[in-house]
Order: sequence, then C-alpha cells, then structure tokens
Amino acid sequence: MSEAVIALGTNVGNRIENINQAIRAIAKLSGVKIIKASSVYETEPVDCESDAKFLNAEILIDTSVSPAVLLGECLGIEAAMGRIRTKKNEPRIIDLDLILYEGFKSESYELTVPHPRALERAFVLTPLMDLYPAGRAPGMFFGPRLRELGNDGIRKTEYEIIIPIY
Repeated sequence: MSEAVIALGTNVGNRIENINQAIRAIAKLSGVKIIKASSVYETEPVDCESDAKFLNAEILIDTSVSPAVLLGECLGIEAAMGRIRTKKNEPRIIDLDLILYEGFKSESYELTVPHPRALERAFVLTPLMDLYPAGRAPGMFFGPRLRELGNDGIRKTEYEIIIPIY
C-alpha cells in the first residue's frame, strides 16, 4: 500500500455535495481506502474563466492501485459527475487531481506526480497542511513554500466532508 493525496475542487452547482459525491465514488474504488480528509476551503478562482468561488479539499488515501490507474479512475469519476473538458481553466463541477503518490515520481504527458503546479498554489498547499501538519509529505517538503505564498483569498469553511465506510 502507498499513501496518495487527491485534491478536489468545484465551483459549479452544489459545491459541497459535488465534493462529497466524488468522495463517495473514490471510497468505492477497489484498492483504495480513505484515511483522512482536510477541512474544506473556499477560494478565489485562479487561472479560471469564472468569478465563482471554489471549494477545495484533499483526501489522504492508502492504495494498492498504480498511479496511472488511480488517475484514470479519477477522470472516470469526473466524467460520471458530468465534467466535460472543452477548454482549459473553465468552471467545473468537479476537478480531481493526484497531488502526490508515495515513492512515485513521473513527468510525462499523461501523468506528472507530484502535481506540477502544487507548490505554486496556496489552495493546494493549505489543505495539504491539514493532512501533513509538519509541512512534509512523502516526496514533498511544502511548509516553507506555503509560508511564502500566504493564504490570502483562502477561507476555511464550516462544511464537512463525509468519509463513507463501505
């Protein structure tokens, strides 16, 4: 089993239900066990063609599924929830990103892990700090970078993530 982190983001429709629906789908995946969830944060859109605010959260999982298969499963969940990719940086019902996968690094067109822009985005690093309070995750030392970026435009919400037990 390896630890992995999946980031969830949404700025269309019932945002907290979108996140919880995606988490229910991830929890049903074979070879995946959700260990912990971050808080849910409301964030200003970054590089998005919309003014609608995002909800962002992350989950820590244990998995026996390969990174490529896990990414494929996440893309399938996005499609099943109605995400249609017509152009980059558009509003989205759900966005699932594989942020890191313990013991795995890749820089290919299909899969780049750790996520190539994770260290540039406070909306990724803030929930990651909930999962790894020391600012160090497998293959990623991010605490100092989050301090540099700050967390302007990021607000912790009262929304709850429900981790189902199947």
